[in-house]
Amino acid sequence: MDLWTAASPNGWKVSIMLEELKEAGIELPEVEVKNLSLMDGDQFCDEFTAVNPNQKIPGLVDGDVRIMESCAILQYLGEKFPSPLLPDGDMRWQVVSWLTWQAAGLGPTLGNKLSYTRYMEDVPAEQKSHPLTRFNNEAQRLYRVLNKQLEGQDYVCGDQFTIADIAIYPWVRAWKWQKVDITGHHNVMAWLERVRARPGVERGVKYCVPPEEAHQWSEERKRQVARAGATIASNANIQSAGK
Repeated sequence: MDLWTAASPNGWKVSIMLEELKEAGIELPEVEVKNLSLMDGDQFCDEFTAVNPNQKIPGLVDGDVRIMESCAILQYLGEKFPSPLLPDGDMRWQVVSWLTWQAAGLGPTLGNKLSYTRYMEDVPAEQKSHPLTRFNNEAQRLYRVLNKQLEGQDYVCGDQFTIADIAIYPWVRAWKWQKVDITGHHNVMAWLERVRARPGVERGVKYCVPPEEAHQWSEERKRQVARAGATIASNANIQSAGK
């Protein structure tokens, strides 16, 4: 198998999955890890685009099978290599539901909050004010949902660690970088430490070098992000004013 990835929450999902499968006693085929530099635009090269037309990491090639989207890859690996990470029966649908919750809500919200917090230095403060408030409030709402779900249980879907935890963890572990305060969500904080202590998780996060800081971005990349942020902020303010 070939894993195309980078040091990001979505990339870490798959590398953690591979290491957790090993922890579960699964014998995996050899995996060639192809690290991409997102700052240099490696994700737009023809070879990776053939794996993932959406040009977003990660991508997995398994023989003739090409899979894009991190949560789809988690489900594929869970089905190909059966283990408690993707349980059978009714529990599977609970796991898939929380997997989808992460992909549809938590990831996009925290990703947008991070972009406005860290990578849009050239966007005027008044244009960022509404999106920052909006995404921070939605992040807190989602964390309240997660905190309630974790009440009285070790992991997202009960006492068993699953791909739902794998999908959610890489985004939550970056809460300080995103500047989203989760210290009041005590169940989430305890879960975070519990997952972080797993050897498979620790090894999975080390597959790739740490993400580059914003000041290491090329000036052109910074301008592209700033232009995109200004457009989104302007549209958000217009929509808000129209309500």
